[in-house]
Amino acid sequence: MASSSMSSSSRNSASSWTAKQNKQFEEAIAMFDRDTPDRWHNIARQVSGKSAEEVRRHYEALEKDIMKIETDQVPIPNYKSISNARGYSNDHRLMKNLKL
Repeated sequence: MASSSMSSSSRNSASSWTAKQNKQFEEAIAMFDRDTPDRWHNIARQVSGKSAEEVRRHYEALEKDIMKIETDQVPIPNYKSISNARGYSNDHRLMKNLKL
């Protein structure tokens, strides 16, 4: 049970990151590589309002997502076709425009 509550809390913390914080995080990750002493503390100093533990967890969550994507564990979204006024689906219209 602890692991399921942990994953939901990490999801909640991931969703509480602002676009600005994510940008700061990305820039800090580029500055401080794996060999940097006190890496998470250095990164946290660059990200407003986040602790070293929060940036480490954020990084680990992103790593897990990337691993799932790279191993094809993320399902491809099933986009529904949207019909236009004439009743043609977008797929049909796009194919017609591409002359396929």
